[in-house]
Amino acid sequence: MKLAPGLTAWSLVSPFAAAAVLAALWGDTPGWAGLALIGIALVVAVFVSVHHAEVIAHRVGEPYGTLVLAVAVTVIEVALIVSVMLSGAEGASTLPRDTVYATVMIVCNGVVGLCLLAGAIRHHVMIFRVEGTSPALTVVIALTTLTLVLPTLTTTTLGPTFSPAQLVFSGVMSLVLYAIFVFVQTVRHRDYFLPVQLASSAAERHAPPPLLTAAWSSAGLLCVALVTVVGLGKLLAPAIKAGVEAAGAPGTVVGIAIAALVLTPETWAAVRAALRNRMQTSLNLALGSALATIGLTIPVVTVVSLALDLRLELGLPAKEIALLALTFLISALTLASGRATVLQGAVHLVLFATFVFFAVIP
Repeated sequence: MKLAPGLTAWSLVSPFAAAAVLAALWGDTPGWAGLALIGIALVVAVFVSVHHAEVIAHRVGEPYGTLVLAVAVTVIEVALIVSVMLSGAEGASTLPRDTVYATVMIVCNGVVGLCLLAGAIRHHVMIFRVEGTSPALTVVIALTTLTLVLPTLTTTTLGPTFSPAQLVFSGVMSLVLYAIFVFVQTVRHRDYFLPVQLASSAAERHAPPPLLTAAWSSAGLLCVALVTVVGLGKLLAPAIKAGVEAAGAPGTVVGIAIAALVLTPETWAAVRAALRNRMQTSLNLALGSALATIGLTIPVVTVVSLALDLRLELGLPAKEIALLALTFLISALTLASGRATVLQGAVHLVLFATFVFFAVIP
């Protein structure tokens, strides 16, 4: 049977094969063989999710394609956070904070740094649009400060928390800012977020887009793959937690590991785009992930915490605030010129290594 362009037997079967592994092992305590199988299925699910996201992106064009992957992953991540909050597990009150902070640091340092380094090694100088990256970084800085820094500094309540009125305000403002950014990105100033067209990408630009049926099929398969990625990540979480405890590291490292697993599809897609000399696409994916995480997570956890009277600690400690401020300063300098080399990539990766090191050894 002939498949539609963009769809292959591998891309059709892989999401369901990975989902079958998830269904077979769900609720069990897998041994080493089971963990190895979960790891293989996770890698397959990541690769196939990126493939289907790229099919959709080719059909609808940029920046809609990158927005699809960022929002899809974030919605599933939010569902995972809320399920843990409702379970009343230890550390549930700080899980949204730890997840959002880890996502911002992984994206702004790890993903951006890896894309700049990998792309610049191949293409020497990476070019992107300042008019698209600077507004995105501006919104990331504003949202992160509003939701993760201010709770530590307010005096209405004790501890790194917001009062109910402050929590509602931050949730509404987060949603409003994210909605305005999406409007600017997709409607008002869509051209600011389009990749810089280079001669090397001419063949890619002229490739015919997939059929509408193929795009819809990829959308459904993308959902299956992303749900599987998160589910498999949750199965791996106990093993990760056990390893963290055996190493004597703080519990926040578990949140970092889970956030890294959830961000794996977007990271791989961003690196692939950078290797094709499409750094703007990489930055759309990276910064869009951070924006979607804050803009969707904070409003949802606000509603859940207020409706069920759950404690929610959003404020970061001083060390994390300092690393966050340094990250934003370096990111602003990196994205200010529209051009970057391996040096900027190395700086961001050093900051990422610093973030991980001081999370393990606080």
